[in-house]
Amino acid sequence: MILALESSCDETAVALFSPERGIVAEWVHTQMALHERHGGVVPDLATREHLRHFPALIEAARERPEFAQVDTVAVTQGPGLAACLAVGLASAKALGLALRVPVWGVNHLRAHAFSPFIALHARCLGEFDEEFGKLLPHLGLVVSGGNTLLVEIDEERRLRVLSTTRDDAAGEALDKGAKLLGLGYPGGPLVEKLAREGDAAAYDFPRGLGGRRDNLEFSFSGLKTSLRYQLEKMSLGEVERRLADLCASYQQAVIDALLRKLESALAAKPSGASEQLAHGARAESLRRSAYRSIGLSGGVANNRLLRESVSSLAAKRGLPVMIAESRHSGDNAGMIGFAAWADTQGVDRTSRLALEVRPSMRAGD
Repeated sequence: MILALESSCDETAVALFSPERGIVAEWVHTQMALHERHGGVVPDLATREHLRHFPALIEAARERPEFAQVDTVAVTQGPGLAACLAVGLASAKALGLALRVPVWGVNHLRAHAFSPFIALHARCLGEFDEEFGKLLPHLGLVVSGGNTLLVEIDEERRLRVLSTTRDDAAGEALDKGAKLLGLGYPGGPLVEKLAREGDAAAYDFPRGLGGRRDNLEFSFSGLKTSLRYQLEKMSLGEVERRLADLCASYQQAVIDALLRKLESALAAKPSGASEQLAHGARAESLRRSAYRSIGLSGGVANNRLLRESVSSLAAKRGLPVMIAESRHSGDNAGMIGFAAWADTQGVDRTSRLALEVRPSMRAGD
């Protein structure tokens, strides 16, 4: 039984995870309403809220009969806000000492990359390893407020980062765009809501980096600048009248940029059709190299249009699509507990007292 803690940003979360039973229980305290008043996450306030709410969430876990079976504590080690991570790590070390169990550090981004498989584990449980193996190698798109990256999980569950963003992340671009449009925080869901009533073809915003097809890097800073230039040409009244169109066009540009890179990554691998036409040793080679599934995770994975677009791309390729459930797309401890068990290559099992906060941790670490 793994007791998992998450505090990388503005959610305080605790979960109990069992390899035999899945996520037994989980608790999350969100600070969204608090930070909304300030137009974004205030690190000092976020840290204070973690200090205030971890005790109650841990006490809720202690009241579960399964708590007596805890033999490991898993905690987000990074990336994230340093002070927020420190609160979680200190809590985990204290629990580890009190329970006399090891404390493992989990990479938050790697946990996002593995989170689409939580639902599969819940369905299969004892047969998970076999079913998971059928979906590997796996191509995952992780899209959150602070990170955008493409990752590959191979047959041995080794995670390799294929690309990241050279500037803004997709979620950050949506939030900054919302701010330019005079919307509130968090901006992404507000842009999505207004976009449903707008024309996505009304404005032609850039789709990130072009160039060579094998360039998988993301870039969204130019998109934000393009929106600013467009707004400078418009009167306030026109912006108000065309707000839905602006949101729809801006959101579509973000999604098209994500899909373009996802398609490029798929094109770099042999296709399923090539595999079916091959024979003998070549067929085996293709089987081991072609992607067997596509994944989508991270907070922005809650965007309905993005989910539909990734699902459509997967269907065209004849591949299963694994999308993180809504409750496991944002910051949550369920995915930390699951990754502590499923990510056999990326967990830091350093002595519990030597475990350190790593706010700039990369997905490949």
